[in-house]
Amino acid sequence: MSIVVIGRNGQLARALAERAAGENLDLHTLARPEIDLARAQTLAPALDRLRPALIINAAAYTAVDQAESEPELARAINAEAPARLAAWCAGSGAALIHISTDYVFDGDKMGPYLEDDIPLPTSAYGRSKLAGEVAVAATCPRHVIVRTAWVHSPWGRNFVRTMLRLAETRREVSVVDDQVGNPTYAPHLADAVIAIARTVLAGGEPRWGLYHAAGGGRASWRGLAREIFACSGRLGGPSAEVTAIATADYPTPARRPANSTLDCGRLERAFGLRLPDWREGVGECVARIVGIAMAAADGAMENSR
Repeated sequence: MSIVVIGRNGQLARALAERAAGENLDLHTLARPEIDLARAQTLAPALDRLRPALIINAAAYTAVDQAESEPELARAINAEAPARLAAWCAGSGAALIHISTDYVFDGDKMGPYLEDDIPLPTSAYGRSKLAGEVAVAATCPRHVIVRTAWVHSPWGRNFVRTMLRLAETRREVSVVDDQVGNPTYAPHLADAVIAIARTVLAGGEPRWGLYHAAGGGRASWRGLAREIFACSGRLGGPSAEVTAIATADYPTPARRPANSTLDCGRLERAFGLRLPDWREGVGECVARIVGIAMAAADGAMENSR
C-alpha cells in the first residue's frame, strides 16, 4: 500500500524519505517537474498514475514575509492545491495527512493553543494555511491535519542553519526574545507522521481530524539561538553571544504571533505519540550540521596536501 509525499526537497519531505528508507515503506515523492502546486490541475494525472493509499502533503509556500506581496501564489499552493488533493482522496478512497502551521493563530493567548481554539491568522501565509485546513476538512473525510511549528533540520533554510552561518562571521547576534513557540526537529516530526501513516494503513478507523505535533517544551527565538550556540560550541563549531531584542526592534512585513505554543496532548491520547523535547532536536540537528561542515573542511585540507 503505497504512500505519496507531496514535496521532495523541503525539510519534512526530506526527513520523511530518510526515515522511511529504513522502515520498509513504499514511499514516493512528487514535486516539480511531475507536479506544480501553483497549478493544482497537475496533481490528478500524477496521482492517477501512482494510485496511492495515502498522501502526505508536506509541501507548502513558507516564505512568510514574501507572502505579504504574493498572497495569490501563497493561496494557490497552500489552499487550492490541498483542496485538489482532498478531492482526489475523497474520490479514490485514499487517506490524506496534511501538514499545517502554528501561524493560524494570532498569538494573543496566554497559554498553549489547543486544536479547538479559534484560529485567527495575522499574515497572508497564515490565512492561506488556514484556508488549506478548511478545504481538507470539508472535502476529505479520511484526513489527519497536523499543525506543527518552528521546524528546523540539517537541510534548507531554517533558523538553526541561519544562526550557525551568522556565527561564522559575527561574535554577537541580536535575536527576538518576545516570541515563543515549539522548536521542532524535522526528523522527529517525520517519525510522528510515519507512525500516524502506519496506523492509517493498518486499517480500522483511526481518529481522523486535527492534531498538534511539535517539539516538547517551549522557547523564545533568543532561547533557541542560545541553545544552538551552546550545542555548537561543545562540538567545536561556530558560536556567538546572543543579545535580546523586541519584535518592535525587528520589523517584518508579516506579523508573527507572540505566542504560538501548541498543546500536543490530543496527539498523545489518540496515537500514543509525543515528540522529544525541543532541546534534544536542536542537539541532533546542530551535531549533524557541524559534523558535515567539519567533514567537508577535513576533506578540503586532505585534498590540498
